[in-house]
Amino acid sequence: MPLSEHEQRLLEQMERALMAEDPKFATSLRHGSSGSDRRRVVIGVVGALLGIGLMLWGVSASLVPLGVLGFLVMLGAVFLVIAGIRSGPKNGAAEATGPNPKAQKAKLAKGQSGFMARFEQRWQDRNRRDERDS
Repeated sequence: MPLSEHEQRLLEQMERALMAEDPKFATSLRHGSSGSDRRRVVIGVVGALLGIGLMLWGVSASLVPLGVLGFLVMLGAVFLVIAGIRSGPKNGAAEATGPNPKAQKAKLAKGQSGFMARFEQRWQDRNRRDERDS
């Protein structure tokens, strides 16, 4: 169902306001997720299991270089998993609300440090996401 002219104008205004307020977030929403993050996590988990297997095989066969190689493979794979999880979904509904810069500035004005304000904002976002999911 196509949008009316009025709805299209409102949508364009909202997009411009979002770009002006938070261009990084707006760009991430526009591009969306290509699935590379999920792929990175899956490859990392498989690599970690392979690394653990190599490490155990090296230790049980008394082949120290194989055990060290297994550990390095496992370590690299864990870094892949962490990188994939940290980047997270780029077009998820949880990010649609985004951080509210005005609320963060108000918290900073009340005396909270930047770290604590971000921590509290993440906590509130997580609670809102959990409420929507259930």
